[in-house]
Amino acid sequence: MIVFVNGAFGIGKTTVARELVARVPRAVLFDPEIAGIVLQRILRMVGRSVDDFQDLALWRRLTILQIRIAGMLWPNVIVPMAFSNAAYLQEIRRAVSRFESRVLHFCLIAPLPVVEERLRRRQPANVSDAAWQYRRAAECCVLHTREEFAPHVDASGREPADIAEELLEMLLFERSPHEPDEA
Repeated sequence: MIVFVNGAFGIGKTTVARELVARVPRAVLFDPEIAGIVLQRILRMVGRSVDDFQDLALWRRLTILQIRIAGMLWPNVIVPMAFSNAAYLQEIRRAVSRFESRVLHFCLIAPLPVVEERLRRRQPANVSDAAWQYRRAAECCVLHTREEFAPHVDASGREPADIAEELLEMLLFERSPHEPDEA
């Protein structure tokens, strides 16, 4: 099973994903952002700037490949990622569904002031990173309410453990009748 935990920058995707990994047997957290940051740095070294590594077809292909490899090693892969381009999300979900029959997606949503408060509590690497995160968080808060990012899970005013518990219940509900009781 592959589970995408989507949401705005600062909403708590990775924290919720960690909580979910702790509750789902034989699960691993896979963060595709790491490969994206590496690709961005490599491109900067050769004089090319990319605002969002998700715009790189290479990043999307690498993400699919890495999810496939993780799925070969662990039966349950939890992927926190701030997808705001619905076409990119669908591209990756379609490709992953070719090798994994259970591909689920949940989008954490909260009002922008809630997300901005969470971002303020973080320690950004530098001012330009912080500005980029605030800008992208604002974009995501608007875009993620759209139907193509459903199902939506309200993350405002809730602890990550409570959100993870709700996601776990949704995962159990999604199980097909022929699957064993263990997620």
